[in-house]
Amino acid sequence: MFTQQDLEVLAKRGISVEKAQSQLESFAKGFPYLKLKSAASLDYGIMSIDEDAATYYQDLWTKYLAANKQILKFVPASGAASRMFKNMFEFISADYNVPTTDFEKKFFAEIEKFAFYAELDEKCKKNEGKDIQTLVATGQYKAVVENLLLEKGLNYGNLPKGLLTFHRSADSVRKAFEEHLVEGALYAANGEGQVNLHFTVSPEHLPFFQQLVSEKQASYEKRFGVKYHISFSVQKASTDTMAAAMDNTPFRDEKGQLLFRPGGHGALIENLNEQDADVIFVKNIDNVVPDGMKPVTVKYKQIIGGVLVSLQQKIFSYLQLLEGGKYTHEQLIDMLYFLQKSLYVKNPETKNLDDTELAIYIKQKLNRPLRVCGMVRNAGEPGGGPFIAQSQDGTYQDQILESSQIDMNDPEAVAMFKQGSHFNPVDLVCAVRDKNGKSFDLLKHVDHQTGFISFKSKNGRELKALELPGLWNGAMSDWNTVFVEVPMETFNPVKTVNDLLRPQHQ
Repeated sequence: MFTQQDLEVLAKRGISVEKAQSQLESFAKGFPYLKLKSAASLDYGIMSIDEDAATYYQDLWTKYLAANKQILKFVPASGAASRMFKNMFEFISADYNVPTTDFEKKFFAEIEKFAFYAELDEKCKKNEGKDIQTLVATGQYKAVVENLLLEKGLNYGNLPKGLLTFHRSADSVRKAFEEHLVEGALYAANGEGQVNLHFTVSPEHLPFFQQLVSEKQASYEKRFGVKYHISFSVQKASTDTMAAAMDNTPFRDEKGQLLFRPGGHGALIENLNEQDADVIFVKNIDNVVPDGMKPVTVKYKQIIGGVLVSLQQKIFSYLQLLEGGKYTHEQLIDMLYFLQKSLYVKNPETKNLDDTELAIYIKQKLNRPLRVCGMVRNAGEPGGGPFIAQSQDGTYQDQILESSQIDMNDPEAVAMFKQGSHFNPVDLVCAVRDKNGKSFDLLKHVDHQTGFISFKSKNGRELKALELPGLWNGAMSDWNTVFVEVPMETFNPVKTVNDLLRPQHQ
């Protein structure tokens, strides 16, 4: 099936023959749907935090920071912003020259509100000899958009979101990347003022991010009295997946060479696994707000951090007791109750276990990576949802699922999907070291049966594409997972350029 040239290409990418064959088998077999027990809710599966609890968890997080632990803010930032400007690219190629759709009309009616307005105005004056207002007044709308999106102008259509100007601050404008520097100083600086941030970026954009760091780091350090440690990584070639023809054989291009595609954000579990930290916050690059909106974001980051610390302390105390071997039946029942009520981990077979078997089961479940995930009320936004789902060993626990993992031909599963009250805004805090301070191997906690197959085309030929288990879905399937309700104000993604006109981005 693989030629000598194929084997050399695979080896160069760091992909074993066994892994390549496994991917082809996945195309042929597909992936099983997950068995659901219910949508997670405030009745079971999602914690609700009142103000007293909020204060307790914030204080706990503050004390944890003071202990000078290694805290890291991990930001996936490699995606291009092209989809953010889909409507405006369509306008450039449209057979009309004036704003016609509601989207186009809004863009131009409120264009001065965009934080990038001044930069765009300068590009227009340089390239067209006219400012934006003159171009609009003379009907040259497309020239304005071309200077925004194309290489001759700001080139926003080819840059990642992290490098786009999102907001105005009191004395300047800020790119999305800079807002994460500010956030890091506000909730992730330890007692020594150290702030660690890691961004996953595309190789072609890395020099631009590094240039931005060199321009901005010192001023933010001075403003917040912190020291930043900023690092970058790129998605590994070894996490790309082979494309398959419709008969599940390797897809080959016109030259007969194998075609590889990015494995999706699940590939970043490899990047996450290489980070050296006690606690890691994970948040998307575009979910940031101006300073006036930050207090609520900071508050709930502190809260979910405190929940994580509280749970971890309990877990470590139980593991210490189990490893000492001097525990009573009542203590085992207490641990089982903690698993079920605090970590939302249940297995109906535990009632059939004797004390020795139960201790083994509890230790296995406690000694895993831990994550606390913010969940917001479902308001029709796209994204994965919180469910109680069955793991491969029969245990039911909190899982974040995408619709592709749910059997939409199963009426019960569809009903659960529709009943979901919350969704995942990608707001995670993760504890990735065991009680002895050793980092877990996160790759051992991936459920490889939770990938996703989609249908694409290449030069007019249909193909199958394989996405790896999502970073916060199957890639974290075998983690202890706790959901905490957080307010909608903490979720402000920028999916289209006009989202920057929403009040929370002004």
